[in-house]
Amino acid sequence: MSETLPRLAPERLATLPPGVARPGYDRAALRPRIVHLGLGAFFRAHGAHYTEDVLQRLGGDWGVVGVSLQRPDQRDRLAPQGGLYTTISRDAAGDAARVVGCVLEVLVAPEDPQAVLGRMAAPEVAIVSLTITEKGYCHDPASGQLNRQHPDIRHDLAEPGAPRSAVGFLVEALRLRRARGLRPFTVLCCDNLPQNGRLLAGLVRDFAAAHDADLAAWIAAEVQFPCSMVDRIVPAMVPEDLEAATRATGCHDAAPVVHEPFRQWVIEDRFVGGLRPRWEEVGAQLVAEVEPFEHMKLRLLNGAHSALAYLGYLAGHETIVDTVSDPAFRGFVQRLWAEELIPEVPPPPGVDLAAYTGALLDRFSNPSIRHRTWQIAMDGSQKLPQRLLGVARERLAGARPIPLLALIIAGWIRYVGGLDECGNAIDVRDPLAGELRAALDAAGEDPVARVRAALGFTAVFGEDLPRNPVFVQAVTAAYARLLADGARASVAA
Repeated sequence: MSETLPRLAPERLATLPPGVARPGYDRAALRPRIVHLGLGAFFRAHGAHYTEDVLQRLGGDWGVVGVSLQRPDQRDRLAPQGGLYTTISRDAAGDAARVVGCVLEVLVAPEDPQAVLGRMAAPEVAIVSLTITEKGYCHDPASGQLNRQHPDIRHDLAEPGAPRSAVGFLVEALRLRRARGLRPFTVLCCDNLPQNGRLLAGLVRDFAAAHDADLAAWIAAEVQFPCSMVDRIVPAMVPEDLEAATRATGCHDAAPVVHEPFRQWVIEDRFVGGLRPRWEEVGAQLVAEVEPFEHMKLRLLNGAHSALAYLGYLAGHETIVDTVSDPAFRGFVQRLWAEELIPEVPPPPGVDLAAYTGALLDRFSNPSIRHRTWQIAMDGSQKLPQRLLGVARERLAGARPIPLLALIIAGWIRYVGGLDECGNAIDVRDPLAGELRAALDAAGEDPVARVRAALGFTAVFGEDLPRNPVFVQAVTAAYARLLADGARASVAA
């Protein structure tokens, strides 16, 4: 029914209902100052939101060009709307709708990589930001090194002028700028990776050095890669969200985004020439060092999210709010924080970690945000090293027990085996899904053999953890318990 309504478009802004916030600045004044790789729901509900707030409060010309690195879907939804889309902030009190206007255009990299490079190399572009998920960096999560055997990296090393990967696009665009005598752009990583700016800087320099040592040296000397920490829960869209956007705006919007009210963005204030929107004026934290905030969030929020996703899914819970509404899981995540995670997290300045995790539990319990466990469970081979395996290493080094962490890791191993507790198939989405399933199937039904097979993936577990008898024994015992008792009983125990 919504598609029979007028489509959301610039000419419809003046006719939106009074309760819908909309651009109050001159969109014609915007220029392509930011190129964003990976224009998914998260960036549109987070980074674009902050930029929109700057434009509303201070004006300016900070327009965003989005780039889809794989599919045309986002372009096809946004282009007919002139880049406009609705965001819906949702909690128990209801919905608050807003139309965002800072996105100028969306390019699709596989269709025209030269158009993407042209935008990135344009003189007015000051920032290239990224939300491409952990797997988009084509690296080895355990070591942080560029995976030169990744198909996209192999292609880009052979044909650097027609890149496919984010790293390949960054290096070629920086090469073009250097060749034209232009200052480089700042590269702003906004994905959940430890020391994300430094990690990406290393990947970019390694790729560049494979072709041109002088270019790699110029990148090291001139390009800034500030680290950042981002936080906002943005669940995957469902048809009901499209209907909510229609009710709010009276228009058909093909690309709305739903998010929780909370948001946080901590950014190292290191930008080429100091060129950036004044995000600190609208709530972002510009700091000298992001690591304490990032460390806290990756372990306490993302680590808990992964725990609830794998074990909650196995227990039959569809969403995070369903999972934490189960007393067994609510108690489990509180114990996980108190006993195994908080002791390994130095608090950032001015932060009480007990209060922080209490607020996280409130956010997880928001009944209006239906964040699916299956969605969070995606790409675990890339996420576990950052979220859970680092803290396991620290606890093992200090001879501290890891029963709860071991149960989560065992839950992931059972999940990627592809069958739930009722024998139903799981749609496992992971770069290593096929290899993991094959290895587990070959191991047969013996828990010891299955855990050994999973731990053999050194890209996930490194060389050290599979050789640590305490770690192997703890995960094997937890896996056997999951098989015997099921996820909920194991969590409750």
